[in-house]
Amino acid sequence: MKVFTSGQIKDWDNFTIQYEPIAPIDLMERAATVCTQWLQQTFTNNQHFTIFCGMGNNGGDGLAIARLLSDNGCVVAVHILQTDKEGSQDFKQNLERLKLLYPNIIHYIQQPEDLPLIATDSIIIDAILGTGTNRPVTGITAALFDYLNSLTNTIVAIDMPSGLYADAPTKNSTCIHATHTLSLQTYKRALLMADNAKATGEVHILPIGLHPDYYNNTATHFDIIDAALIKNIYKPRKLFAHKGTYGHGLLIAGSHGKSGAAVLSAKAALRSGIGLLTCYTVAGGYNILQTTVPEAMTITDEGRLHITNLQLNTDAYSAIGIGPGLGTHPQTIKAFYQLLHQYKKPMVIDADALNILAQQPDWYTSIPANSILTPHPKEFERLFGNTDNNFAQQELALQKAISLQCFIVVKGRHSFMATPNGKGFYNSTGNAGMATAGSGDVLTGILTSLLAQGYTPEHAAILGVYLHGLSGDYAAKNLSMEAMNAGDIINYLPQAFKQVAAQ
Repeated sequence: MKVFTSGQIKDWDNFTIQYEPIAPIDLMERAATVCTQWLQQTFTNNQHFTIFCGMGNNGGDGLAIARLLSDNGCVVAVHILQTDKEGSQDFKQNLERLKLLYPNIIHYIQQPEDLPLIATDSIIIDAILGTGTNRPVTGITAALFDYLNSLTNTIVAIDMPSGLYADAPTKNSTCIHATHTLSLQTYKRALLMADNAKATGEVHILPIGLHPDYYNNTATHFDIIDAALIKNIYKPRKLFAHKGTYGHGLLIAGSHGKSGAAVLSAKAALRSGIGLLTCYTVAGGYNILQTTVPEAMTITDEGRLHITNLQLNTDAYSAIGIGPGLGTHPQTIKAFYQLLHQYKKPMVIDADALNILAQQPDWYTSIPANSILTPHPKEFERLFGNTDNNFAQQELALQKAISLQCFIVVKGRHSFMATPNGKGFYNSTGNAGMATAGSGDVLTGILTSLLAQGYTPEHAAILGVYLHGLSGDYAAKNLSMEAMNAGDIINYLPQAFKQVAAQ
């Protein structure tokens, strides 16, 4: 799914109006109908709604929703934030329709004394500002937002929480804190940012039938990693394959007290379809790996507690993953330096390998082209510096991906992948239960496996983060987010692959 800017979405509306063709008021009615259906399906036991409307098109949506809910027998109160500006044409037309049928439910807010008392069981609908916001709110608008945010009611935002910028950071500005956001047709970038989680709540994408030709023919800088994209990437197993068909990967992982990271990464690689796997680890980790991961071969370093030497026959491996549990001992740092100057194919770099790089920024140019770096936000800061917000962090990731010619996966709720050609991808799978020790080690194993099997680095990264998140979703569904651990993500990889294969 493409992620459009607010300007592109406005153009998409206009394109639909022109080429479907459809009248603007009828397109608004279509959007309101979809939102009303969602509201009534979701809140089956609650038929009381308090709707706040601005005087633009988002307010027009709210007025149409009020009329449709009233038609269905719901108790509705409408409060219009009356500003100095004249309302949009579609707002005024929907207001006239509502006045004809339900004039007594309409109220106006012009000053703080007009803020209404709201029953605690009433569902609040935010249809005040929508996607067009581009400056901080003040005055009565800010007072209304603060008032609504102080309540305990469920708040449903139509298209965007009012006050939240669609395409830029909303810092030190008041916005609605929605429980649910009904984003029409597609995601907006702001809805994918951790910074905005308090404002967006749970996001739901509601298609409203905008013209497909605009979608198909309009380029975007950002995409969602979803089932449709994965279907075009996933490669089914060949009927006459053998273990050599699916590559030989090398995982360089583990140190004293951190062999578990190597085990998790190795198990994930093997569960992700790799043909052969070799683990290179410390001498003290040999028995652990041989016992817990018998399917993998194990090579040990001379060092018992930490890796000291990586002068290997790297030509034997179709992909290398390095970092889980590696540690940052000075000898390990030197060994990593050896590997960077010996191995020139793309590799997966994670965890302590990233921390070593962060200490040696002059090594960045030695990272093999098209490698996949998988930092969590703190590791990203160590590598590339602090940023004020998610938008700035992602722009920095794109700059670094281009300059280093590598893929950077910033892990999180919607893991963000920056590519060497400047395009960004947001993952659609995964959940908060994956915020647990070892989850990143599992991802390293999956990515190394896919890279070894012959997927391009871009496709390996896209498919890998999707499978990782999808497995986590199965684990959360069956075990709960609180009780799941990194090993559970591995255990549910079979279900994730089954779903991908069936798509």
